[in-house]
Amino acid sequence: MRKGLPVLFACSALVLAAGCGSSSGSSSSTTTSTPKSTTASGGLKADTTPKYASPSSSSPVQSGTVQIAYRNIAIDPDTLKVKVGSTIKWTNYDSVEHNVTSEGGVAQFASKTFGEGGTYEIKANKPGVIHYECTIHPASMNGTIEVVK
Repeated sequence: MRKGLPVLFACSALVLAAGCGSSSGSSSSTTTSTPKSTTASGGLKADTTPKYASPSSSSPVQSGTVQIAYRNIAIDPDTLKVKVGSTIKWTNYDSVEHNVTSEGGVAQFASKTFGEGGTYEIKANKPGVIHYECTIHPASMNGTIEVVK
């Protein structure tokens, strides 16, 4: 029995070692797919293109100071209708910094970054559409404001 146990361990080690390593003589093939959107270094590239929604035709028209919340790396509400002359005020409730930048339309603006509790506001002076985004998180933080008479 004393000789059998070491021999058993030695045989087990040989079996395990034989199963390790590459099998270059194998005739099986492996297919790998390449992601559609990759960077020059081969890594995945995030889609950062904003997708602007439009307020529904039944959305109420707001006036006065209209609040927009930055919360959980999202905007609430992300679409709204406001009356000309209204003030639009963004407030950051996240622990990360955000900003507000217009992307064309009837108003051009760009805030500096602002942290938790920080705010930014504009006055909607002309009727039309304003698309805006947080340039730090453009894919998830973009919105549309329709300014009406």
